[in-house]
Amino acid sequence: DYVIAEIKRQKFDAPTPIQAQGWALALSGLNTVGIAQTGSGKTLAYLLPGVIHVNAQPHLQRGDGPIVLCLAPTRELAIQIQEAAKDFCQRSKVRSTCIFGGAPKGPQIRDLENGCEIVIATPGRLIDILEMGKTNFRRTTYLVLDEADRMLDMGFEPQIRKIISQIRPDRQVLMWSATWPKEVRKLAEDFLHEYVHINIGSLALSANHNIMQIVDICDEQKRKQIGPTFRRNWITRQNVGFCRNQA
Repeated sequence: DYVIAEIKRQKFDAPTPIQAQGWALALSGLNTVGIAQTGSGKTLAYLLPGVIHVNAQPHLQRGDGPIVLCLAPTRELAIQIQEAAKDFCQRSKVRSTCIFGGAPKGPQIRDLENGCEIVIATPGRLIDILEMGKTNFRRTTYLVLDEADRMLDMGFEPQIRKIISQIRPDRQVLMWSATWPKEVRKLAEDFLHEYVHINIGSLALSANHNIMQIVDICDEQKRKQIGPTFRRNWITRQNVGFCRNQA
């Protein structure tokens, strides 16, 4: 009821294709690999079943780590997932927090020590906090790898493997990706073992037509004038062109 109430409050008419398929599989307790383009609604495809999964578990005790762990490649995506989690966790009083580099560790550690059922994290910062002994995965039974292809492209495979090796074997794993290269297939085979593979659209990498692409061709001088915060949202193309995505 609490999920349906939130869906009605946000005026969702119908689930996207990846949500319609993903909810059924996740709620069945199956390991899942979902391939769909960016902007197709993958976040809610794993968040809503995650909230229901949490509410089916015993309450956290002092010193317990998260029940749901979501790994994301960048702080921007992690924050985006956290915002969606806040919306759908309010009515069920499920606590969530976001762990990422480039921000003070103190508040993040306090959130973990106070107890959070859902943790959204980037791999590097999560390992730092794990090695400090500030959290653990004793209660983690629902693991999400979001944008798995991008995490591998960014070189996070060793960190991902280290994190997964410390999570209990009776976990449910959901891996989401926009593409299906051999590196992602290898990761799925190593850690998901038996899984259901769902694919929405083509397996080939292509731009999402629902996202407006703005391309700005500029010289070296103009490039240096772009601020550090703004520059993070740009993709360098041979040092002369930049492409910024706007939803």
